[in-house]
Amino acid sequence: MNAHVSIHDPSRAKRLKARTNTTHEQLDSRIMSLEPFRDRVRYSKFLKAQWGFHREIDALYTHPDLVALAPDLPERRRLDLIARDIQDLGQPAPGADQPPVFGRGPVDAAEAFGWLYVAEGSNLGAAFLLKAAAGLDLDETFGARHLAPHPEGRGRHWRSFVAALDGLPFGDVEETRAVDGAVAAFRRVRGLVDDAFA
Repeated sequence: MNAHVSIHDPSRAKRLKARTNTTHEQLDSRIMSLEPFRDRVRYSKFLKAQWGFHREIDALYTHPDLVALAPDLPERRRLDLIARDIQDLGQPAPGADQPPVFGRGPVDAAEAFGWLYVAEGSNLGAAFLLKAAAGLDLDETFGARHLAPHPEGRGRHWRSFVAALDGLPFGDVEETRAVDGAVAAFRRVRGLVDDAFA
């Protein structure tokens, strides 16, 4: 845990990190224990979980209410890239029995940004995963497209999201809902990972 990150930090993103750290670390430990980059079979399972999570939140990236708060959301979508990665590995397109968590209807912006915080944070940390994918002869053009950095760089792309998140007109109540959204997102990823590797 980063001891310097406090729930009292002036940055909302850093407060979210502090308040969700335990859940996040548990997820990371679970994923690494499953060795998703040991071979392509296991990596395919990891991709299935990734697709499932991004399917849940895909509608958020184009939702008018959210795009009004963070205009670059549409270019951050990764669902199609994950689908192409799955196709690269010769796997069938995933299916889903249930509708996604977020559809086209009204959304709670605070909760939604909690989920987006998890998705965008995972992209920041994907540099490590992309290196691991290279061990399976996968890269930004084949099989690991969704792990590629944004053309402007991971750090800059993340900072622009943080700036939008920190600038949202949320009070304490909304921020608590954002934390709840982030925790729910981490737990959803955990469930999808467990299902994919079962």
